[in-house]
Amino acid sequence: MVLTLTACSGAAEPPTSPEISTSVNEQVTAPETENEQASEGTRPQSENFDLMTGEGNQSLTASLHQGEGFSLYVFEKFAFDAAEGRLFLSSNPEYYVDIESLPTNYDLTQLKAAGKKELEEFGEVSDFSGELVEHPLGSAELYLQTSSGEGINDYIVWQPETGDAFLFRLHNPKGEEASDFAGPVLVSLSTVQSDSK
Repeated sequence: MVLTLTACSGAAEPPTSPEISTSVNEQVTAPETENEQASEGTRPQSENFDLMTGEGNQSLTASLHQGEGFSLYVFEKFAFDAAEGRLFLSSNPEYYVDIESLPTNYDLTQLKAAGKKELEEFGEVSDFSGELVEHPLGSAELYLQTSSGEGINDYIVWQPETGDAFLFRLHNPKGEEASDFAGPVLVSLSTVQSDSK
């Protein structure tokens, strides 16, 4: 699976695909685990993920963290506030994503309208829903984004194969740490799972 990241160039042309960070190509492979056949409801305490970065192919370990009704894998340079449902870059909390569990009867049309209204304060809203084939969150039902000189903001509705849907509000300011944040955070989000009921 290849994830292509485009640069924040500030050009007047609208982006043709979602902007993630600075120009870094990242390749993400499925987690390496000997625990594929783990009993239902249990996840290994850590997983290894291969990411292709500007420094080459790196195998990074992520630890399992528990949120309010869900769990996800978090990489070393990140911190997770379970009470707030916020995953952020340890060195700069301005780079963050808020994770919210959605009810089973959520209304995608209402979420889309709310997302557009929320993102309009940051700039023109682009809709990439259904276009993310080679992306860790390729199955996103809704993917709205604004990109400006200030950075990138995403509003994503994503449902893992394992169950309930989630809303991700991602804030990636323009700066040196943008590429450190963008690739790993999307991989972490792709590991979000509801707790077994």
